[in-house]
Amino acid sequence: MTATPGPGSAAAAGPRPCRRSPPEPTEDRTDASVRMAVTVEEAPWLGWMVAKALMRFAFMVANNLVAIPSYICYVIALQPLRVLDSKSFWYIEGLMYKWLLGMVASWGWYAGYTVMEWGEDIKAITKDEALMLVNHQATGDVCTLMMCLQDKGPVVAQMMWLMDHIFKYTNFGIVSLIHGDFFIRQGRAYRDQQLLVLKKHLEHNYRSRDRKWIVLFPEGGFLRKRRETSQAFAKKNNLPFLTHVTLPRFGATNIILNALVARQENGSPAGGDARGLECKSRGLQWIIDATIAYPKAEPIDIQTWILGYRKPTVTHVHYRSEIGRGPTDENQDLGLCPGVEPQLCPLRMFCCCCCLFVCLFFIYSLYVKWETVKE
Repeated sequence: MTATPGPGSAAAAGPRPCRRSPPEPTEDRTDASVRMAVTVEEAPWLGWMVAKALMRFAFMVANNLVAIPSYICYVIALQPLRVLDSKSFWYIEGLMYKWLLGMVASWGWYAGYTVMEWGEDIKAITKDEALMLVNHQATGDVCTLMMCLQDKGPVVAQMMWLMDHIFKYTNFGIVSLIHGDFFIRQGRAYRDQQLLVLKKHLEHNYRSRDRKWIVLFPEGGFLRKRRETSQAFAKKNNLPFLTHVTLPRFGATNIILNALVARQENGSPAGGDARGLECKSRGLQWIIDATIAYPKAEPIDIQTWILGYRKPTVTHVHYRSEIGRGPTDENQDLGLCPGVEPQLCPLRMFCCCCCLFVCLFFIYSLYVKWETVKE
């Protein structure tokens, strides 16, 4: 006999739908396998990048262990020449200094970090005294300038850098101290004192060592750290609201211009200090506005410059020069650099050119696709 289910039983209610387990995430497995495959494929490349970075770091350490002590030994050996002929001594020291800067620039060049220069040709004024004002985004800005200025004649050998005091404690600090570069401390507590020290430094080390150019980062720090403060100051004083650069500080620029710009005395130009009169210098004549622009606004830091783990890239540098003049009362009240507008126009021009190129490429791609569909 076969048992017949009653009307209230579960079997009498009809066949139940079969409960199936949810489908396995095949796409996720596929994606995971793809990601794993990509990771496996990239493993040799990643290993090569790590090995290359280690080799570059070892090469950099070897360079420093050989080049910097050699520079110091030559400077010590040439001290008698400094007493007999100071001009020849500083000329030789400048050549060695230029070679060291060329060594640092070569680290980026070997990694594929090149520079494209725009704007005015500043080679024509390398024999004149000039103040170069540069926007500041990362530690790699200094290395970028070292690469740019290598082909500008003897200007690298006769150049004075103004940089943060923290660089004094790096491997290159002893070289900068011997060369006569100036290390400035940041902060309101040190501002007035540092400006007085800078003035004395210029009086004793600029023209006595036959310096021509001064490199200054008037923004006073990196863009990412100063942007908000600059924008708040611009809003308060009804100044341009800048995103890619910050409003420049005035203190160090004011000291440099007052100390080095030649003034008219009895109808003839005179140097900014007593040493300038001895050298019959015409004084500081040019202000160079240099704007550094990185692709996608991603600056290169010193670690990238040394290790070379970033893909090759082209950094754009725009130059604009004008005749140097002293500070005005309006600029001094606002704390802005005289004769130098905010470095917005070169960056805006660079961004517009990139957008135009992308638009033209997009239109051309659409045209090619349309022609292909027609055929």
